[in-house]
Amino acid sequence: MVVVTCGLTYLGFHFGLEYIQHLTGDFFFSAPATDSIWGWIKYGGWYVSKLLFSLVTYVVTFYLAFLLAFSVTTPGYVFLSGATENKQKKKANVSQPFSIKTVLRDLLEGIKIGGFGILVAILSLFLGFVPIFGQAAVFLIYTFYSTLMFLDYPTSQRGWSLGKKIDWIKTHNTVSFRIGFLPALLSMIPILNIFFMALLFPVLTVHTTLNFLVIEDAD
Repeated sequence: MVVVTCGLTYLGFHFGLEYIQHLTGDFFFSAPATDSIWGWIKYGGWYVSKLLFSLVTYVVTFYLAFLLAFSVTTPGYVFLSGATENKQKKKANVSQPFSIKTVLRDLLEGIKIGGFGILVAILSLFLGFVPIFGQAAVFLIYTFYSTLMFLDYPTSQRGWSLGKKIDWIKTHNTVSFRIGFLPALLSMIPILNIFFMALLFPVLTVHTTLNFLVIEDAD
């Protein structure tokens, strides 16, 4: 699962970044003239916008690529989440048994989360043009979206809808922020983000599942 996740994410990220750069054209490659005070002001604004937009583009492209890998590998991570729950509760078959039906269900849930992620990515691209506030909002959005991705594994076995998963994140926003903070932060690291996320995905899946079980048992 780690190899598939890493490979698909890398391919999607590489070609996705090239495509977005093609859409922006020469806007961020043609710096304003600096032959006057006003020119320097425009240059400063252009340079800051370039850095912020590049950061947002990097994060959004990474997550779009990761969505592809996420959707394909969902059944395997749901199985891992179920095994974690079985071990935590020291019982056998607490989660639903592995079958063709559950695999198809898990793939469908992964595709739903991926589709929702595309909407998140579009919103983030627009927010990326808003200085400072936009970048902070994008990071916050992807923090909670990261939580949604991992929360999908233990909740899909319970037949939760996408709306119910989002409601859980709203209700337990502090825990959700802690769960999604590290994945969102790792997504901003150039090149290594792909390998870090792929390698840590199993660990983060187990971590989220355990947090989810503690909260659900408490409720």
